[in-house]
Parts: sequence; structure tokens; C-alpha cells
Amino acid sequence: MHRLFVALRPPPGVRSALTGAMSGLPGARWQDDEQLHVTLRFIGEVDRPMAEDIAMMLAAIRHPALILTIDGVGAFDRRGRAHSLWAGIRPREQIAALHRKIDAAMVRLGLPPEGRAYLPHVTLARLNRSAAPVEPWLRDHAGLALPAFAATHFQLYESTLGGEGARYDAVARFALDA
Repeated sequence: MHRLFVALRPPPGVRSALTGAMSGLPGARWQDDEQLHVTLRFIGEVDRPMAEDIAMMLAAIRHPALILTIDGVGAFDRRGRAHSLWAGIRPREQIAALHRKIDAAMVRLGLPPEGRAYLPHVTLARLNRSAAPVEPWLRDHAGLALPAFAATHFQLYESTLGGEGARYDAVARFALDA
């Protein structure tokens, strides 16, 4: 089985700037450079024939290249407890349109539609139960804004879970229209 997702990878300078903001919160498991991405669609576990069909469907998607910026930070919580920190992506509508195309293609293949509202972001940290309160970190980094960058392609990734966290390997790359 292959655990797949579709994502954009910010360029090295953006990833470096994000890495620079990733400190100062005890109990945070900060992402490393290889893990920084903007998820467009989580797929989950599929067999090899389905993975090949997914790659073919993604190759057929036509969408203009995107000009995106990192803008602000936030936290996702579950039952009132923060479990991850993220940096936001703008403009949301352009990347959400690409997300909708990818989601529709996956539904045509028989996969269930994305069940959650789409919020484009780069996950910066996962938080364990003993993590310090996130509000001071969120306040200190609220103004995080980086120069615009071009997203000229998206990728299909395979995620391998391990004791050190997830490892992400790009298995296919798809160009966005110039």
C-alpha cells in the first residue's frame, strides 16, 4: 500500500525563512526542511494500480501557475488543545481553486471527497500534550510575512511513517501552466 498526498513545495528561500521562525515553544516537534509543503489533497493508503491511476489523473489537470505568499500563523486544535502550528498561504482563492480541481479528479477515481474545509498552510510543528501554551508563540509570529513566490508545479508524495516522524518522497511532478 502507498500512503499518498498532493502538495506544493515552497522554494528553498521560503523554507529557510520558515525554519528560522521555528523555535521558542517547548514541547513542539518542529518540521524539518524536507517536511515543509502545502498540502493540496490528502489521499491516504491506496494500492499500486490506484496510485498509477491517481498519477494519470493529476497529469491531466490544467491550472495556471500561482503566485503565493506566506502570511500569518495559526494553530489547529482538537477539543480545545492545540496540536499543530502553521503558516498561512495567500491568496487563498487561487490555491483553493487548484485544490478543488485535484479533489474533483480524485472523486472521479472513486475516492471520497475531501471532508474538511480547505485552509492552505504550511505545517511548522506538531505539539505533544506537554507543549507550552501556544499563544505567546502565535503573538510573537503573528506578523510573519514573506515575499511572494511562484508555484510552477505540484507533486504527488508518498508518506512513510516511522519512529522519527513521517518521511515524504516525491514520486511524480506536474507542471502548472505558465
